[in-house]
Amino acid sequence: MTATPKAADLGAVIDELAKVVAEKPNNVMARHHLGLVYRQAGRIDEAIAQLEKAIELDNQSMESMINLGAIFFDRGETDRALELNRRALAISPDMAEAHVNIGLINQHRGEVDQAIACYARAVQIDPKLITAWLNLTSAYTMIEEDVKAVDAARQAVTLEPDSPMARNNLAVALYFSGEYQEAQRNMEKAKELGYSVDPRFVDALKAKLA
Repeated sequence: MTATPKAADLGAVIDELAKVVAEKPNNVMARHHLGLVYRQAGRIDEAIAQLEKAIELDNQSMESMINLGAIFFDRGETDRALELNRRALAISPDMAEAHVNIGLINQHRGEVDQAIACYARAVQIDPKLITAWLNLTSAYTMIEEDVKAVDAARQAVTLEPDSPMARNNLAVALYFSGEYQEAQRNMEKAKELGYSVDPRFVDALKAKLA
């Protein structure tokens, strides 16, 4: 696994990878990593160009598809993001991350039942994939399936007890299920871990505990 470069080092990493690409234009991994670093640097058009070229060179490059899909999702181009994740799944049907991404697109479009099905498939493939449990919590909360939301949130906290988002999600799920004391404990833990808890949630919970 390649370490994520610090912001100050991004320029040097870009220069190094760009040199490799210039010398070996068909180096798929170099283009893939250059695309990732361009994205990290906020140079999105260049990131897209490199990831698209990586896929052109290797039409089995699932990681490039997933990362390019993430860029398009961030840009609001959900159709293109969906197509790329589906292409990745066509290559590897058990790619849990792609199922999560498709679920996120569905949830973004308000298709919550379809999103839940995607997240459920992801945790069936990889029970330790915390992003799937976090998204399941959110989706169940949206449709007021409060018990299922709490169960999903507890799974996320079990996997990563020091995840600020997991703690906040559990606090919210517990609030909607009427477990206010435990919700407060998890909210305080989320804040302790650095999560910016929504002030409206803080006030709503205080009102329930008053």
